[in-house]
Amino acid sequence: MTRITDVLGRMDRTRAWQEELYTHLHAHPELSSHEVETAAEVSRRLEAFGYEVQRIGGGVVGVLVNGSGHTVLTRADMDALPVTELTGLPYASKVTAVDEAGATVGVSHACGHDVHVVALLGAAELLAGARDAWSGTFTALFQPAEETAAGARAMLEDGLTDRVPRPDVAFGQHVLNHAAGVVGTQAGPVLSAGDSIRITVFGKGSHGSMPHLGVDPVVLAASIVLRLQTIVARETKPGEFAVVTVGSSTAGTKSNIIADRAVLLVNVRTYDLEVRDRVLGSIERIVRAECEASGSPEPPTFEYYDQYPLTDNDPDVTARLTDAFRDHFGEGRVVTLGRVTASEDFSRLPDAFGIPYSYWGVGGFAPGQQPYPNHSPYFAPSIQPTLDAGTEAIVVAALAYLGKDR
Repeated sequence: MTRITDVLGRMDRTRAWQEELYTHLHAHPELSSHEVETAAEVSRRLEAFGYEVQRIGGGVVGVLVNGSGHTVLTRADMDALPVTELTGLPYASKVTAVDEAGATVGVSHACGHDVHVVALLGAAELLAGARDAWSGTFTALFQPAEETAAGARAMLEDGLTDRVPRPDVAFGQHVLNHAAGVVGTQAGPVLSAGDSIRITVFGKGSHGSMPHLGVDPVVLAASIVLRLQTIVARETKPGEFAVVTVGSSTAGTKSNIIADRAVLLVNVRTYDLEVRDRVLGSIERIVRAECEASGSPEPPTFEYYDQYPLTDNDPDVTARLTDAFRDHFGEGRVVTLGRVTASEDFSRLPDAFGIPYSYWGVGGFAPGQQPYPNHSPYFAPSIQPTLDAGTEAIVVAALAYLGKDR
């Protein structure tokens, strides 16, 4: 505990620039794989703190070697969402950008990644300023493109595992719509695996008044949508978790034209990889069968994208962090997070190194504040005590492995 106090003794100074930087990042968000200014700001600050900085796969990695001991990696994601902010905050984003489809979209930090960036930068400065309190190596990793499931993979493809010291353990955190200042931990599966599928089914175009001369892909798609609901209702064992969502169904351009194809966008969430494989297999089986039953002239196509791995927290690491959090924050501010059905690509990083990890949640909404969910245009965490809690959580977790009093 003494070592934690030594490190956090400079919080007042750190807090001042953190709050200013947070409002700046919140007002100037950048879409996935376009985090140019954010990455530049992160690099500049890490270098000023004394870290060895590298740009890897669109991300930024700062390494601070401080004698012998464990090596700890902590990751923050940097990207924003194509969501128009409606919070009304004085520092609300007014940024727009052109997305991959060529459409102009509003851009905002509707998932709280600005909190993650600022909290990790704050922890990085605090650790750099109190090197007598710990020993080992602290690695601060700022990842691009979490929202498209591309960022972790891009950093790995650019040689991350060969370019930084091999960590012994990895950490990640996420601001959520819980009470501000609360930290939530969860052993085992915590974030679901996620798979998106673009399914194209083929019909036979015809005049709307002559349906007997065509194969209607709209009817085919409707049959598939209804039948997919039976995967969870009738093929998944009660008590097992699975979600199958058809988020989009598109076909045709005019009321009196039978189109020649329909496109379904399907999303799947699971906590068990065997369940995942079974659900994906069921989707393909049902789609193929419905196409056959409808007399579809071509077999369907399946394009998998935005695939997220299961986030499965190491029990021993999580127990160690939970104890450390309770010692620091007190029992009342440390809760069991429970399983969260959102998905993340964080675990690709520790999995690539072959190391254990833990990923926790930090509450972001003060009493009396409406706790909107992540990705809502109204998502706006309270600046404090959210930033303090996120910063302190990283420091406490790091010192659970690097602290000299251990």
